[in-house]
Amino acid sequence: MQFNSYIFLLCFLPLTLTGYFALHGLSKNKLAQVYLLLMSLWFYGYFNVSYLFVICGSICGNYLISRMMMSESEALKRARKMLLVLGLLFNVGLIFYFKYYDFFIANINGIFNTDFVLRHITLPLGISFFTFQQISFMVDSYRGETKGYSFPEYALFVSFFPQLVAGPIVLHSELIPQMRDRKKWRVDYQNLSKGIMLFTRGLGKKMLIADTFGTAVAWGFSRADIASGERALAFYEIIIVMLSYTFQIYFDFSGYSDMATGLGCMFNFDIPMNFNSPYKALSVQDFWKRWHMTLTRFLTQYIYIPLGGNRKGRARTYLNIMTVFLVSGIWHGANWTFILWGIIHGLGQCFNKLTHGLYEKGTGAVKKLPFSSLIMWCVKAVQWAVTFAFVNVAWLLFRADSVGQWLHILKRLTIPYYEISPELLECFRIPRLWVIFDILHMEYTDTTVLVASVYLIMGFALILCLCFKNNFERVYKRNVLSLLFTYGVLLLCLLSMSRISTFLYFNF
Repeated sequence: MQFNSYIFLLCFLPLTLTGYFALHGLSKNKLAQVYLLLMSLWFYGYFNVSYLFVICGSICGNYLISRMMMSESEALKRARKMLLVLGLLFNVGLIFYFKYYDFFIANINGIFNTDFVLRHITLPLGISFFTFQQISFMVDSYRGETKGYSFPEYALFVSFFPQLVAGPIVLHSELIPQMRDRKKWRVDYQNLSKGIMLFTRGLGKKMLIADTFGTAVAWGFSRADIASGERALAFYEIIIVMLSYTFQIYFDFSGYSDMATGLGCMFNFDIPMNFNSPYKALSVQDFWKRWHMTLTRFLTQYIYIPLGGNRKGRARTYLNIMTVFLVSGIWHGANWTFILWGIIHGLGQCFNKLTHGLYEKGTGAVKKLPFSSLIMWCVKAVQWAVTFAFVNVAWLLFRADSVGQWLHILKRLTIPYYEISPELLECFRIPRLWVIFDILHMEYTDTTVLVASVYLIMGFALILCLCFKNNFERVYKRNVLSLLFTYGVLLLCLLSMSRISTFLYFNF
């Protein structure tokens, strides 16, 4: 079931909210928790009933091993480290089988010229998210931090539907105590209205902005492998497609995170922030403090710091950074594109760390010069431009079907052929934009109008990313203007649901 569907908005969500708070109102508090758990499993099983066997087996296995680690039995206390290793192998093995088995076998066949049969295993949605969430719980159980959690509490923590298939990656310490808070068992109309506004804005990001760019991305990558000829991608087409994917993945994933946070708010749960205006970043390091923040937190707390972080010398620090980003790349998907994407971002992070001291010294020197504020503004503008360009080129690799396709696209950027296909321009058509040209008494052709549409839509997206607070930071006021805006966006989204598209991070 998807957030951007009629069955979710008109059936599932009203039933879940009404049933959950009604049971709490009848003092059936444990039953309310079980009801929310069952509804979350329905939400997940709606995609494919067979997925339920995977997630239920994962939940039961992880809970059993975690409880054994928390046992007071002397024998189990001595076996805690072995149980932790067993739990980690269980989770990593689960991801490997469903997500990487065919990738691994295909590479073995390619390297050793073998003919092992690929299984073409169906990837359960969100397996990377709920498995990482359970790994964090497993490690915290080893540390003795998860005492007293019942099975329904744990199962709901893993399967709570707003964050189940595309995050954020929530920690048990953030969600389970909220489930136990009696103050959150009644309808809070302030939270309900805020949740609706936040959810609607996220839905608008996905359906009205991300999906618009998605048509251009699909067109571009359907022609990305053409080496030459009339339909080969030209310079401007690649730039448009590249920027389109940069905006598509941001508004798609950020929109989902906003919706997850909004839904959590409706149930009086605070779900952690996952995006903090990442395209405002002035470095790769800054970008990863803002993009997919809960993944960065997980990798930092459960991989980087246990490996030694920055406490064991410079060389070890850089090795730890590269390890973390290699894991990040592998986590995103079974393709060499994701692995190389992680390595590239790791190298960018290492470069930032290597040059940070020089930058600090340079900043101190600049502050002593005349017009230092203007000079610093120019420096930051250059930093932003370099970081944004780096992220764009890396996103091309992230979206490409293969490393070869990515290299081919980059090669096409060096060929001086600047025509733009009318089919690509048509993806950005703004109805009746020609009226503006008439009012300004300007001569125009249909191509002129379409090019203007590209500039306007791209500019609008960039302004949203750079010049406004993100939805998590925004203050939501209950007034007539907010009401009109929220229901206006919701109406536009409902009218657009004839073409439901999947969220990009469902693939991970």
